[in-house]
Amino acid sequence: MSEQPEQTERPARPGRSGRRHVVVVGAGMAGVQTAVALREQGFTGPVTLIGAEPHQPYDRPPLSKAVLLGAAEGSAFPIDFDALDVELRLGLAVTGVRAAARELDTEAGSVPYDVLVIATGAEPLTLPGTGDVPGVHLLRTLDDAARLRPVLERKHDIVVVGAGWIGAEFATAARAAGCAVTVVEAADRPLAGALPTEVTAPMADWYAEHGVELITGARVAAVESGAVLLADGRRLPAGAVVVGVGARPATGWLAGSGIETGPDGSITADAYLRTSLPEVYAVGDCASFPSARYGRRLLVHHWDNALQGPRAVAANVIATEAAAGAGGAAPEPPPQRYDPVPYFWSEQFGRFVQYAGDHSGADTLLWRGRPEDGPAWTVLWLREGVLVAMVSVDRPRDLAQGRKLALAGARLDPRRASDPSVPLKAASI
Repeated sequence: MSEQPEQTERPARPGRSGRRHVVVVGAGMAGVQTAVALREQGFTGPVTLIGAEPHQPYDRPPLSKAVLLGAAEGSAFPIDFDALDVELRLGLAVTGVRAAARELDTEAGSVPYDVLVIATGAEPLTLPGTGDVPGVHLLRTLDDAARLRPVLERKHDIVVVGAGWIGAEFATAARAAGCAVTVVEAADRPLAGALPTEVTAPMADWYAEHGVELITGARVAAVESGAVLLADGRRLPAGAVVVGVGARPATGWLAGSGIETGPDGSITADAYLRTSLPEVYAVGDCASFPSARYGRRLLVHHWDNALQGPRAVAANVIATEAAAGAGGAAPEPPPQRYDPVPYFWSEQFGRFVQYAGDHSGADTLLWRGRPEDGPAWTVLWLREGVLVAMVSVDRPRDLAQGRKLALAGARLDPRRASDPSVPLKAASI
């Protein structure tokens, strides 16, 4: 696993009030929490938060639930940015970075920075050839949810392309609104890219239980007004089409900046969330980071990563600021390494699904309860006896205890861990 090359420090250019100016690009969860963490941890210099959308910064998970169904008008963060002394610049797209000048290019001109935090998140993948087809939707932004809400109210026949997390959540909401829903998945099962076959097999039954037709092993050949055409010749009526086939880090604007990105488009941050350029950090969905815990580089497109990562960024920025103010060199290594147990959740088809960890290197899979025996169950993954990941369906206590055990690198007694009547923390050895 490679780390970033040694970074050359350069003199800080004073920001307002003689203190370094931190500019955060991206006003989603990761960007907002970076600004909040800087203030909570004592940073007193100027902070500017730039967002491409015109809306007050908002939380995304409610978009596929309360906002989509009309139970809430929005999901703005309950944060007083004026009280935090954070300058908001909304509706402003950043188009490039000129690292030598420490300036951002934007639609409104250049913006100088001393420290830059990139938190631009991810952008949804689209279906080729559907850009001009009416009735084709994505679900990533507040505006997307606003466009989809009347579609649900009119109870259209809806085709969802992709049986991943967002596809399942949208199908759940559409059924709750009374729509007829068909989900088309190119793989042979839902969540094929996220979980192994034995775990996703029972999840496929959830679709039919809630009146959703799931078509697997089917590729979309074309989308036309009012229908989706499959490669096998089937034609599915569709008053609306919702595309949920994944997302890619929103980093195209960094071309030519000197900031290193990987084949997946993610910024290749180091263990302290620094990029390949000095005084430039990256956090959230747009950045991958090396995990000593899991022995590989992780790219985590989930809410908790955007919540936790900013705390490490803030600590490392502040340590560098303190050293600069004292006339010394930045601490090396910085004070806070980022190596979490990744976590996310999904509410779908009346179930609360939670996942923690990374099961890619596991050698043992254990069941705590079986889907055929009841609606609540948990799957554990061990590596050499150590709990490294788990997925829990309607067993939140398992998840809460298991996440702590994974964070501690705890070994488990497989026999006790497989008994759903035994608290998971009691299976630690």
